[in-house]
Amino acid sequence: MSGLIGKKVGMTSFFGANGKYVPCTIIEVGPCVVTQVKTKETDGYEALQLGFDEKKEKHTSEAMKGHFAKSKTTPKRKLVEFRTFEEAKNVGDVITVELFNEGDIVDVSGITKGKGFQGVMKRHGFGGVGGSTHGQHDRLRAPGSLGNSSNAARVFKGMRMGGRTGGNTKKSINLQVVKVLADKNLLVVKGSIAGAKGSYVTITK
Repeated sequence: MSGLIGKKVGMTSFFGANGKYVPCTIIEVGPCVVTQVKTKETDGYEALQLGFDEKKEKHTSEAMKGHFAKSKTTPKRKLVEFRTFEEAKNVGDVITVELFNEGDIVDVSGITKGKGFQGVMKRHGFGGVGGSTHGQHDRLRAPGSLGNSSNAARVFKGMRMGGRTGGNTKKSINLQVVKVLADKNLLVVKGSIAGAKGSYVTITK
């Protein structure tokens, strides 16, 4: 699928032609440079590697400097491979947000906000144990029993418990492209996407 790398700018909203309130997300998309063209003969599969966002040379390893020199471009912060790209591209080609059109349906993948260590109520939506009308106690937000009825004398794998929350890859599917601002490299899609402001996302048709 054809796609590009972008950066989440933030959210906005507007009222549609029918007067309905439409929440939208603004994404800075591209321009992306083709840094490598992978083929079945050399790599075992076909893919396009795209680079996005400028990176200082002093923060780039010598190996990556050579990699970017082959594509005749400056070092990039984010590299992503896209398989089965619809159009044939060569190393060094620049792809802009004009790859998308208004009305297109896209999928957007991003990394969710990290929440740190959280309990079961926030992490899994537990309702809590017991009530608070008969005195104070420390079990209001507890997970409850972790045992089982089979006398296994252990806690089974996969038991929902407290732990690190967020920081996972999440894909928002079937989002409609509301507007393409080619002069500013901006893409406006309907709905929300995963990630904090300034985080990298991948947009695929």
